[in-house]
Amino acid sequence: MKIALIIITILIMFSVISLIVLGKTSKSGNAAGLFDGKLQKCPDKPNCVCSEQNDDVDHFIPPLPISDSYESDSLTVLKDIIRELKGEIQTHNETYISATFSSPLFGFVDDVEMRIDSKQKLIHMRSASRVGYGDLGANRKRAELIKKLFSERITNDLSL
Repeated sequence: MKIALIIITILIMFSVISLIVLGKTSKSGNAAGLFDGKLQKCPDKPNCVCSEQNDDVDHFIPPLPISDSYESDSLTVLKDIIRELKGEIQTHNETYISATFSSPLFGFVDDVEMRIDSKQKLIHMRSASRVGYGDLGANRKRAELIKKLFSERITNDLSL
């Protein structure tokens, strides 16, 4: 019985140490960035979603439609939402935002990227974990929350 307890304790300690190391490892690196003017496709892991990957139902999320009346304010609204959700904006320009979000317990870093497609009147989004395999749906939930808050803000602004 004592040996089993010792083995279980060692396994738990090893697991916690592994999670701490992964959390620290995820702090290095950057967002995937754009490739040929588009967001990068997700790797073959369930911890990523991307609106420019419509050929992959496991990773696809619909993009956000935008209209001419609020296209110029879209990035400002998105940056405000990112800050409210405790994200940190890493880079941005007139058509692109890169931000990071960190999990509270082990500090795992996820990258969120958004790109405005003015021709198609869409905002494309990618949210991905830097390390690990699964994320318990955290990136999909975050992307959907950002989309929901954005739609609410734009609808409220247009009704004023």
